[in-house]
Amino acid sequence: MKTAIVTDSTAYIPKEIRDQLNIHMVPLSVVIGNDTYQEEIDINTTEFYDKIRKGGALPKTSQPALGTFIETYEKLAKENDSVISIHLSSGISGTLAGAEQAGEMVANLDVRTFDTEISCMVQGFYVLKAAEMAEQGASPDAILQELNNMKQTMRAYFMVDNLDHLHRGGRLTGFERVIGSVLQVKPILHFENKVIVPFEKVRTRKKAMKRISDMLQEDSNKFNIKATIIHANYENEAIAWKEELQATMPNVDFTISYFGPVIGTHLGEGSMGLGWYKIN
Repeated sequence: MKTAIVTDSTAYIPKEIRDQLNIHMVPLSVVIGNDTYQEEIDINTTEFYDKIRKGGALPKTSQPALGTFIETYEKLAKENDSVISIHLSSGISGTLAGAEQAGEMVANLDVRTFDTEISCMVQGFYVLKAAEMAEQGASPDAILQELNNMKQTMRAYFMVDNLDHLHRGGRLTGFERVIGSVLQVKPILHFENKVIVPFEKVRTRKKAMKRISDMLQEDSNKFNIKATIIHANYENEAIAWKEELQATMPNVDFTISYFGPVIGTHLGEGSMGLGWYKIN
């Protein structure tokens, strides 16, 4: 039984890795002014932040069209028996629902969906594990069981540098934005019940990043970990943070990723995140 792995662009898995592991990607889109861009295809992260830095209306985001999923699954049905379609949290996007609907419309293909209840490279961790298992011939049931096991220790926290994006996107009141800016509050966010909610409000960027890294340190004292540092167009800071954390957490395997156009629309440039899970 041959199983294909599908995800969406918000996992932000580099193309060379997707190609190497035979991962199929369906893009979400950002709308900037009158122009629509498929992320990871029509626009890269640097280009996106350059465009929004110029001001104007906040970009809008849109999930993949149902037809895109159907077309993807129909192609895969020619050489595969099943598909595991792994997507960003159903609490912040209708992408998973679209994947489920499309899966019911394609004949001769067993489509299983998996709600990561999160996004970005933390979502990507699930995708990479699924792809590795599929390459080894694991069954859909075995793969989904492992993904659910991973979910038990998966954690991720995000520090928002500029409150304007959350405010303009309707996720923060004007009063909170003004008070936050005056007090240099850097909200730490996380996913809870599939949606993004505040975890803590911390004064200053430095303290917020330390608070997140302290939580990773706590877990790394208990078990081996795979972690990703996620940045919104702040690569140099991400590299420096990685070097700092590696010096004190030798049992953590770090990678660096990024907040691409779709997620960056809601968090804004300068945001930083850290996600991790327990490994054997």
